[in-house]
Amino acid sequence: MDELALHPHVYATGRSTGLLALLERVWVNERASGDGTLYIISGFANYNGGVRFFPVFKRHIDNGGRVVAIFGGSAQQRLTSRQVVRELLDCGVEVHIVNRRHLMHAKSYGSTSVDGEMLVVTSGNFTGPGMARNVEMSLLLDRASTSSIGFSWDAMVDNMFNQRWEFYQPTLNESDTPAWQLLYDEQSTRITLDETDEVTMVLLLGHSDTARIMATRGTNAAKGTQYFWLSRDCYDFFPPLTDTNRRGIKTTYSCIVNMRYIDIGEEHESRVTFEAENNLDFRLGTGPLRYSQVARRGDIAAITRVNERRYELRLYNPASWQYAELAPYAIHFIGNRGKRYGFLANETFYDVVNNPVDAPRER
Repeated sequence: MDELALHPHVYATGRSTGLLALLERVWVNERASGDGTLYIISGFANYNGGVRFFPVFKRHIDNGGRVVAIFGGSAQQRLTSRQVVRELLDCGVEVHIVNRRHLMHAKSYGSTSVDGEMLVVTSGNFTGPGMARNVEMSLLLDRASTSSIGFSWDAMVDNMFNQRWEFYQPTLNESDTPAWQLLYDEQSTRITLDETDEVTMVLLLGHSDTARIMATRGTNAAKGTQYFWLSRDCYDFFPPLTDTNRRGIKTTYSCIVNMRYIDIGEEHESRVTFEAENNLDFRLGTGPLRYSQVARRGDIAAITRVNERRYELRLYNPASWQYAELAPYAIHFIGNRGKRYGFLANETFYDVVNNPVDAPRER
């Protein structure tokens, strides 16, 4: 069935709520691993744009399939990163870079298999923002529709390669070739946070988030890892998740951020983990809050991204006037137990929490 989706969580004609869900349908749910070819065409690409699908691509290739990616390239304009290309190549993906002078704006994804062709035409790039918080529209044409219009992935990609564009094909063993010079470094200290990424997550905390915070040292309730369970739509809220753990059965991707815990007056390194082959959710390690008694179920955690790797965490209970002002921003559900989250610009957040509309409401 064809589907159209406008994300994040704006409008959908079917069950797929956005680009990420459509790609899961095309690349994961409606084909056999190793059958045919998966395609990625995008002007921009970064590591977190692909982190959901790196294990999918590797498994597909290991099982005899093929993955082809075509990206725009310009280190100066930060079109495609070295990190995403290196990870894709490590998975076995065939990566092609088009010099930016041809300004490749096309964004499309899909697959071929013994059952036919699937095509996603979208405004969303292969980036964290393109998969998560950017307002993007995506249209999926299923096998019957692509057949009715005579669409062919092989024909389209062959015609692209036949153009007089400047194509480069990077390899892992030649990192100083022109192909790599067209790619930017996501982890460069010179990269500054884009204004649109200066946002605060408003997270309604659940029991699993706060049980160890409220626990007494040495009790059964205190056992286990202290973390906040976050939405799966955090691909653009954290730095590149390039710390890979493949030691277990399920692959995880993570990174380290510097977190300032406002309520306890401490600052620590915190690990962000994405469960790529398990729950597909993000987890923020908040170990310093264990036993602190500063948050309970139903409270709001406001997580503010200050710069590329620095964050601040503030907690608000339901009796505070800040809670009343922030709660309406938590509009999206996580799971089925009433947990919610949302985002607002840092400028708006600071204005909200520092300027009460009414007199403070006591507990």
